[in-house]
Amino acid sequence: MPSSGDVLRIAVYAFDGVTMFHLSAPHLVFDEVTRQGLGDWRTVLFADRAGAVRTAEGYSIGGVRGPAAAEEADVVVVPSWFTDGRVAGPALRRLLTTAHGRGATIAGLCLGAVAVADAGLLTRRTAVTHWQAVDMLAARHRDIHVDASMLYVDHGDVLTSAGTASALDACLHLVRGRLGAAAANRVARSLVVAPHREGGQAQYIERPLPAQAGTDPIAGVLEWALRHLAEPLTVERLAGVAHLSRRTFIRAFQASTGVSPAVWVRRQRLDEARRLLESTDLPIDQVSAGCGFGSTVTLRQCFAAAFGTSPSEYRRRFDARR
Repeated sequence: MPSSGDVLRIAVYAFDGVTMFHLSAPHLVFDEVTRQGLGDWRTVLFADRAGAVRTAEGYSIGGVRGPAAAEEADVVVVPSWFTDGRVAGPALRRLLTTAHGRGATIAGLCLGAVAVADAGLLTRRTAVTHWQAVDMLAARHRDIHVDASMLYVDHGDVLTSAGTASALDACLHLVRGRLGAAAANRVARSLVVAPHREGGQAQYIERPLPAQAGTDPIAGVLEWALRHLAEPLTVERLAGVAHLSRRTFIRAFQASTGVSPAVWVRRQRLDEARRLLESTDLPIDQVSAGCGFGSTVTLRQCFAAAFGTSPSEYRRRFDARR
């Protein structure tokens, strides 16, 4: 790991349509390392071609370097990705795998995890991305375990983070890993952000209502299940709602959602528990019963495993009524 006197070269991928926040977050954190005298960290923007990129907000950013800027980078960051979820092109995939092969750290922040996954750097690994793209990423890459509960997942050589603001958490984590907790705390204090957020993704995830429920049997089951979370939702019962055999239902469900019925149901119950904790003063045992966990012990265990915190602590921190 570099000491405070070493140069760390960081290349951040830019593309037409990227938001200014996603481009600026790595610069904000990594450049602060240099401003604070903690190290010589040099961050540059690069794109498929040298020149300018146009942001989602309509601004043109000039002086963007070409792919060669990433050839000697110690850290290559894909700060976001196209909102249509397109597959990363062969040139970018090759750039990422080449950089990884020579020892560079690869970071896919927010939707940038999609491009890193397309490059094959997350095979048989755990990853995270923005909650809206979790199912898409899991369906596209069945050999990746996509954990929607995490703020970021670091494998040492490859790092992915959750949605938008979690990019700051992931970048601070990189600072902490290379320069220590004191340096990360100093950077965070200067930026007036939390040096290390507790828990998991903790985003206000909308309850998913599947489209075209009348024509898609699986979509119809998802909509039905969301109205019956407090009840037992076995595979057999869900398959009965879809009028499919157990085996056919499991196969169709996996193809439609990218996860098993049990995993999907658990996620929806946890999301509903978070909604109730944020917006009501129901006792924990009633939250547990209303979400189908059966007991407060089960709720606490699932909640801690998913978000790294307890239901009571989550309510204290995210009570939307305050």
